[in-house]
Amino acid sequence: MMVKLPAGKPGKGELLNADCPSREVLKRLTGRWSLLVLIALKQETLRFSALRRRIGGVSERMLAQTLRHMEEDGFIQRTAYEVVPPHVEYHLTPLGREAESRIAVLADWLENNLGRIMQHRSAAAGETAVGNSE
Repeated sequence: MMVKLPAGKPGKGELLNADCPSREVLKRLTGRWSLLVLIALKQETLRFSALRRRIGGVSERMLAQTLRHMEEDGFIQRTAYEVVPPHVEYHLTPLGREAESRIAVLADWLENNLGRIMQHRSAAAGETAVGNSE
């Protein structure tokens, strides 16, 4: 049974409740590309092609899907201009800016601790290799 939030009233989710809709929002927001979109749009409004270049490795299809979900959830706004050729821009909404400010803390922490994380990863890989050779 899906937990319904009161209509017209902002509700508080319960992430540990498997039926809470906050789980789907969390899944979308913490997806690989959503986090990078938030970071990429932090400073400026970008067109699709510029956003794709900024986020290395994302396919057109995945970026389009990610942007659609983020727009549905209210994190970004898509603005289409009726010109030839078509011109579409994306920027963070106030909700998106709030989410990005929290994601930025995690991103900064990750970048500052990447060396330590990679050392642990290497050590774990070494232990696995030793364990597999027995």
